[in-house]
Amino acid sequence: MFENLTEKLNKIFKKLKGHGRITEEHINQALKEVKFAFLEADVNYKVVKDFLKQVKEKALGQEVIRSLTPAQQVIKIVRDELITLMGGEGAKLNFKGKPTIFMLVGLQGSGKTTTCAKLANFLKKKGRRPYLVPADVYRPAAIKQLEKLGEQIGVDVHPVLDSQIPLKICTDAIMCARKSGYDTVIIDTAGRLHIDERMMEELKEIKSQLLPQEILLVADAMTGQDAVNVAKNFNEALDITGVILTKMEGDARGGAALSIKAVTQKPIKFIGTGEKLDALEMFYPDRMASRILGMGDILSLIEKAQETIDIEKAKELEKKIRKSEFTLEDFRDQLQRIRKMGSLEQILSMLPGFNQLKHLKNLQIEEKELIKIEAIINSMTKQERLHPEIINGSRRRRIARGSGTTVQDVNRLLKQYTQTRKMIKAFTKMGKKGKRLNLMNFFS
Repeated sequence: MFENLTEKLNKIFKKLKGHGRITEEHINQALKEVKFAFLEADVNYKVVKDFLKQVKEKALGQEVIRSLTPAQQVIKIVRDELITLMGGEGAKLNFKGKPTIFMLVGLQGSGKTTTCAKLANFLKKKGRRPYLVPADVYRPAAIKQLEKLGEQIGVDVHPVLDSQIPLKICTDAIMCARKSGYDTVIIDTAGRLHIDERMMEELKEIKSQLLPQEILLVADAMTGQDAVNVAKNFNEALDITGVILTKMEGDARGGAALSIKAVTQKPIKFIGTGEKLDALEMFYPDRMASRILGMGDILSLIEKAQETIDIEKAKELEKKIRKSEFTLEDFRDQLQRIRKMGSLEQILSMLPGFNQLKHLKNLQIEEKELIKIEAIINSMTKQERLHPEIINGSRRRRIARGSGTTVQDVNRLLKQYTQTRKMIKAFTKMGKKGKRLNLMNFFS
């Protein structure tokens, strides 16, 4: 996500920082390069033009030219304008109504049905009681797919009869939700391979009858400007309240995310960041602007960590660490928790400056290594995980065979574990001698 754009912008700003004093010529040259970087990222041409105009006006102000750090001032202006371009503040969902009705619309292939389940899962974690409604009677297996996804996340799905039409399904579902105490209804409407009149008429009819609090367009970020055009068409027909951009973890160049708000005047409310049903994030323009400029996104990283923290387990782990009782089982549990936060590259990409570091030859992000370590530990007996010192040659061969790895891999893991224990022990001693270390925070 935004990888190429971030890399190009970092190079442009690096050149700008090389000048002790910035002139109008320097700014013009930098903005010309920014223009090409944005167009290459598939940002709408008119959006780019207006964006650069705003940046130039502010960058040529006397307070910037006379500043001791003019390059940093220009970067700040670019960041501020990026935030404005993407909506200014994070747009919240409208929860008025009993039940609140969310109607998800979009073309086939955008990930709409899966996004319905992701949104339900997201809201369930926030304490709401969602109810999924499968109103796509045209796509083969769409209803079954939503039923299966609902089962996976523990959210009820409205039952559908073979002969029911979408509007009837929706009205029945609302009545059922009221009777059963569901506070949020999420409707998976039918999609098409392209926008057509029949599709829009059906959606308009559902909208007029149900009066949903939110009409959220699910758009595929991988399609770039096509996603912007789709958003424009749906907005003109339905007056959507927001957009959910899917597949942002892929090779999306970022054009859709940077263009949709300016073109439709409707905010991006969520982004899909993976295939798992918890891979849905609220969209914050300020955090996204920081990611684009390679400044990281520490707030989102903290939120992800907090979602996976079990306070009681963290306290228990802290006690074990203080007593030097950190076992291979604990090691495995920490790895599992890290993987729940997302892919290793996604997590590290939220750290400031990671985009520059990732190109270093010595830095290799291997998700497979974490999976391999987990497999090795799982192949051990409980006794071996608690007392790894008993693992002799024959046990190592058995563990290697059971985990589909080599004896060398097992040896490497045991060595890493021993080094980790030594490091933890050293930190604990430092904490006792000097300022008390908050180990719970360190490992959480």
